[in-house]
Amino acid sequence: MGKHRILILAGTTEARQLATALAERTDYDSLLSLAGRTAEPMAQPVPVRSGGFGGSDGLADFLTTEKFDLLIDATHPFAARISHNAAIAAGRTGIPLFALRRAEWKQEPGDRWTSVRSVPEAALALGTAPNRVFLAIGRQEAFHFESAPQHSYLIRSVDPVTPRLDIPHALYILATGPFEEAAERQLLIENRIEVIVAKNSGGTATHGKIAAARALGIPVIMVERQQPADVRTVETVKDALGLVDHLFSPEMKRGV
Repeated sequence: MGKHRILILAGTTEARQLATALAERTDYDSLLSLAGRTAEPMAQPVPVRSGGFGGSDGLADFLTTEKFDLLIDATHPFAARISHNAAIAAGRTGIPLFALRRAEWKQEPGDRWTSVRSVPEAALALGTAPNRVFLAIGRQEAFHFESAPQHSYLIRSVDPVTPRLDIPHALYILATGPFEEAAERQLLIENRIEVIVAKNSGGTATHGKIAAARALGIPVIMVERQQPADVRTVETVKDALGLVDHLFSPEMKRGV
């Protein structure tokens, strides 16, 4: 009996953990797909392809041509375009799809959040009065804050923001998580940060800034997720492995 072929749309720690677990199995053949936006991606435990597919049609063609049996969306919670394309491609091909998506952060006592639906809304929510802003949303959408040049920005990303923003006051730092709360608190104090802009990515690796903001009473403009609502979702690698086994179980094959 041949191996079941699984395409994992990656970009998160959970994707790597899932691929590592599947690599230890003899009944699965996994391929990890990376968007190719990170200059130096980590080594992966299974074969990797890099780059886009050419939209939902290209992804659907790839799934059928390469004879995949399952598609797992383990991309970043804010990789909305590829998640949307994955849902369309799965629908067109009939190939099962589920998402591995870490749980969102929940507001706790002491948090001062303003929730918005998008990064442009976050830029607007900063208001007109100048503030010292910690911009912790990555580099892809940082350009939206050129619409609010009155603020002073501390901008952190894994890879450089290129081109740099056309604003008068910006300090750029390159860093890769995890970020501990104590270090985040020191960063906020040293840079006299008055407001944080963050995405509700969930997980522990970048939660330190949220806990630090709570401790210091700093407001956070939180960009909330906008993901396809009709895609089956699990929140942990353990649950993802269980669902993979369930989907390929004899009962499922018989339609029980």
